[in-house]
Order: sequence, then structure tokens, then C-alpha cells
Amino acid sequence: TSTQRSATASPVKLLDYEKLADWLNDSIRHLRRLVQEGRIPYLKVGHFVRFDPDQVRRWLEDNRRGE
Repeated sequence: TSTQRSATASPVKLLDYEKLADWLNDSIRHLRRLVQEGRIPYLKVGHFVRFDPDQVRRWLEDNRRGE
């Protein structure tokens, strides 16, 4: 079942602001603004904001310009 597959799947390594900023070569301040405006996918883990790298990749592809 899907529940069994979820339990055995390896966990996703979520990124914090600092790691995402390094990956995207962007500032933490800009990423905070994107989160506040709901323009980038993010997860709330308690009071922490985290980012799923796969969701961010899809978001980047969906927002690609100039091709």
C-alpha cells in the first residue's frame, strides 16, 4: 500500500534559508520575501521554514523565462 511505501522511502533532506540561498546564489532576505508573498514552495516544520529541493526545482522550471 502507499502507507507502507511512504514508511520505507528515504526521507527528503529539507533545506533551510541558508542552504537554499547558497544553492540559488541568492540572499536570505530575498527568500524570506518570496516566502512571505507565497511565491516559492515551502514547508512549516514547527516554527521553522524549510524547503523541499524537488519542489524548488519544479518551481524553478515552472518560472523559467526567455527560452
